[in-house]
Amino acid sequence: MKPTHTAWTDTDTPLGRLLIARNAEGLSGLWFEDQKYHPGALSAPRVDDDALLRDTVAAMKDYFAGRAATLPPMSPSGTAFQQAVWQALLGIPAGETVTYGQLAARLGRPDAVRAVAAAVGRNPVSVLIPCHRVLGADGSLTGYAGGLHRKEALLTIEGGLPAKLRPSPTETPPGNAATRRPGKHDNNQEAPA
Repeated sequence: MKPTHTAWTDTDTPLGRLLIARNAEGLSGLWFEDQKYHPGALSAPRVDDDALLRDTVAAMKDYFAGRAATLPPMSPSGTAFQQAVWQALLGIPAGETVTYGQLAARLGRPDAVRAVAAAVGRNPVSVLIPCHRVLGADGSLTGYAGGLHRKEALLTIEGGLPAKLRPSPTETPPGNAATRRPGKHDNNQEAPA
């Protein structure tokens, strides 16, 4: 396990406020304010002028503006298995998606789909460690601790929304991320276990 958080800041995004935390080694957390596994108030001090935290805020502004974001050094706390899953997530390019089963196979653990899905769901660095790029076996938007409306919006920003879920050019479906508010079943969705 990595050290606990040593400093934090927050920033607004088009998808809600983000809490950003670091430890001595790098970025340790990035959570939407209402997502599952949000740590709540951190005992570390708020430090808005910390270079790594400022760089992370800049990376989030770039990301939401559709520009390539430079990833800060990351150091999330987790088990060796979780770390391996999160590292594998970093190998999924923007604009692409994989299923939980494909991710498990990439890790050489094709029979561990449920464990991989649980590790994906516990990713403490939302957006930058791209757990939103993992889909259900049938290509559906399933499991995202920040809410399925955010998963859909993030994939839309990246151009990775599966074709069967994309609106036709002439219509905007009622569930469009730009107009939809999260429902009680959207928030706190975890990867299927």
